[in-house]
Amino acid sequence: MPVPWLDEADPFPPVETALREPNGLLAVGADLSPRRLIDAYSRGIFPWFSEDDPLLWWSPDPRMVLWLSELHLSRSLKRTLRSGRYTVTLDAAFNDVITACAGPRRDDDGTWITAEMIDAYLRLAGLGHAHSVETWLDGRLVGGLYGVTVGRMFFGESMFSSSDDSSKVAIVHLVRQLTRWGFECIDCQMSTSHLASLGAREMPRAEFVTHVGRLVRQTAVPSPWRLEPDVLAGL
Repeated sequence: MPVPWLDEADPFPPVETALREPNGLLAVGADLSPRRLIDAYSRGIFPWFSEDDPLLWWSPDPRMVLWLSELHLSRSLKRTLRSGRYTVTLDAAFNDVITACAGPRRDDDGTWITAEMIDAYLRLAGLGHAHSVETWLDGRLVGGLYGVTVGRMFFGESMFSSSDDSSKVAIVHLVRQLTRWGFECIDCQMSTSHLASLGAREMPRAEFVTHVGRLVRQTAVPSPWRLEPDVLAGL
């Protein structure tokens, strides 16, 4: 069945109407304004499209989620974290992180993080609804991730790594800090082995949307975000 084409003023259709193939395709069109994006994430919807595509909106079923209490750390990752090899920051270089995430990957020549997407998420960051985690090695940015927040819900968008375990180090610091702030989970959108190795798992979309509806109504953590100095205590 065809998916609806949205004008700027049109509401999203119910996520239950998303296609099964391709999994989660819900709607086409609209815009990437902050208001539209915040509304989308609050409903369990996210944009994902390539340079030559129209604006596509998705809500897959099942949904990949990392529950903060279920974070899994391998022994090698624990050694890396304890070594102090990397320095990690929050909201220190959002533009650099999203630009790095948009760069070419070894297994893919293209990118879905277009210039239009970068501009949209920079606007969200300026409003305190998008945040970055940066991993540094000898003063160089070597890994990180960025995502969107509404209330006490973190929606992961993309990550990059140019040094061993650097993106995993970023995730661990984020999970530990979000836990202290009363967050419960990170939306990972699609299933990957990288995220599964950290404890992320799939859950039914209906269950995910219920949790999102509750968490986005909670009070947001003010920007800019900063890591607490003892965030890794007890590892």
